[in-house]
Amino acid sequence: MENRIRQFQARGDQQYQRLKAKLEPGHKGQILAIEVESGQYVIGKDELQVALKARAKFPGKKFSFFRVGYPAVHKLRRGC
Repeated sequence: MENRIRQFQARGDQQYQRLKAKLEPGHKGQILAIEVESGQYVIGKDELQVALKARAKFPGKKFSFFRVGYPAVHKLRRGC
């Protein structure tokens, strides 16, 4: 199971690397959901919007999520 997850993540990362030069200039900071099997994607301003659009466009599929131009979708910070 863990190996399948790593393979899925690696495929998503590879597809993002191919897309980032095209997407970063106009979409930096936006959320990207890549449907890993086809390489098609949905992009938008927030996670919920993108997740709902992706599920509607690709029912039953799995996605890799990215924040365009950043190394992670979220940043965890310690509270005050």
